[in-house]
Amino acid sequence: MVGQFRSYIWDPVLIISQILLMQAIYYSSLGLWIALVDSLVQNNPSLDQMFNYDILGFSSLSGRLSIMAFILNALTCAIGLLYFIRRGKQCLDFTVTMHIFHLFGCCIYNSHFPATLTWWLVNTVCIALMAVIGEYLCMRTELNEIPLSSAPKSNV
Repeated sequence: MVGQFRSYIWDPVLIISQILLMQAIYYSSLGLWIALVDSLVQNNPSLDQMFNYDILGFSSLSGRLSIMAFILNALTCAIGLLYFIRRGKQCLDFTVTMHIFHLFGCCIYNSHFPATLTWWLVNTVCIALMAVIGEYLCMRTELNEIPLSSAPKSNV
């Protein structure tokens, strides 16, 4: 493997720590977005807005605000992918892993599997947004020029 550009070394400790970091970013930023959005309409934030399937819906104001918080959170987590994952090829993997853990958390919180179409739709849109924007941001940084020398350029 000597001589390969960006050779990949299997490091399970790094991968697990990145997963835990992205989960922490996901739930902390989601909590902040829910608190911010709820403060606009003087509503009290609760864990139901994060984990309850029935809250997400287009028929009520709190449901629409929760959907907006989830979409804003996808954009925030895409920036987290840029700063902590830094590889465009891994953005989809980490995004799906985060949402699978969120699915497990929702199943434990509600004691049953999600059955609402809105919950699945919102999470699918968030996965797509987070993965695509995260990959775009990471690819832009991967395509930056690599400086070959630290000496200043001379005008010849």
